Amino acid sequence: MDALTRTLKETIEAADRAITAEDFDELMKFYADDASLVVKPGLTVVGKESIRRAFVAIADHFNNSIVVTQGEIQVIQGGDVALVIMETLLQATDKAGAKTEISRRATYVFRQISEKWLCVVDNSYGTALLDSVGS
Repeated sequence: MDALTRTLKETIEAADRAITAEDFDELMKFYADDASLVVKPGLTVVGKESIRRAFVAIADHFNNSIVVTQGEIQVIQGGDVALVIMETLLQATDKAGAKTEISRRATYVFRQISEKWLCVVDNSYGTALLDSVGS
């Protein structure tokens, strides 16, 4: 694994730990000010404040039980931008006590800003967004 891939994998894993711990202030350190988050197909929010509110709502939706982990990773760099394609696994228990596991192939775009790699596009749905086009 090259240095950039390792850096981005460690960055995403640290962000996942913040999501699981519901430490949303820490989580916002991983996003650029103008970042976008795909909350669900058809709903994207922009900016750290909107992203923070979305993560609070997502945590509530999943009964404050989300555990996020990552699997395989591929990184494609172009200049100060990197496309990350990564297996993402969400585990949660809903308010009725039912356990759920969701596996996705997420796509993230990171940009190097002041020598740090920050997320500018967070799309945990990856290409599955295309499945809802036209429906």
